[in-house]
Amino acid sequence: MIGREVSVRYGTRRVLERLSFEILAGAWTCLVGPNGCGKSTLLRALAGLIDLDQGSISLEGRLLADWSRRERARRIGWLAQTSSPADLTVSECVALGRFAHTGWLGAVQSADAAAIARALAATGASDWATRRLSTLSGGERQRVQLARVLAVEASVLLLDEPTTHLDPPHQEDICRLLRAQAQGCGATVVSAIHDLSLALMADRLLVLGPQGLVGHGTPEQALAGDWLSLAFGKSIKIIRSGAGYAWQPQLG
Repeated sequence: MIGREVSVRYGTRRVLERLSFEILAGAWTCLVGPNGCGKSTLLRALAGLIDLDQGSISLEGRLLADWSRRERARRIGWLAQTSSPADLTVSECVALGRFAHTGWLGAVQSADAAAIARALAATGASDWATRRLSTLSGGERQRVQLARVLAVEASVLLLDEPTTHLDPPHQEDICRLLRAQAQGCGATVVSAIHDLSLALMADRLLVLGPQGLVGHGTPEQALAGDWLSLAFGKSIKIIRSGAGYAWQPQLG
């Protein structure tokens, strides 16, 4: 996906100001930055859910605005911060991800059932298939919502805070799953994640600050350029920890 001079305005407030970027296919890109910098807005713009005040976004060499809603729904899997109604069963919730293929009145075919089963297995939610969302914990619901997105089997996955409500081991599992979707399945994965240690597991970072785009590149480039400190307006200390990175709070 390519964005050129992307600007979004809410009333008199411009949230995104002339952002230009290229999100690589087959890679996991993480949006990082302080609250209010426009991460969720950018994800919604990439999903085609809001109108641009200026600029353009293209997908597969074609302006996103020229794709029909159904075409976008088949190619873009979207995970918002809000969840599905709690009276649905887990299977019913995950099946929502297939509506772009079946239509609202279409019957679930064998291909759809297989996609749902794969999504449940990938997120570790298969054992809950008949349970209602209202009986699950917040972390379990989040895994079901991610399964719904995976069931689309889209080429682009846009995820707003996919690790919300999850304990650390399951956060790690989800990040491993996102990497597998990109590197193993060739999907373009874009996520907003607040936890810097998790975000630095991504293939690439798109770092936003109050004044706009700070940088877009690999985690190594972001650390070498101290993009995180620039984005947050204070010193951010990142240390190498095994095969990954860890944010070190400075309380002194």
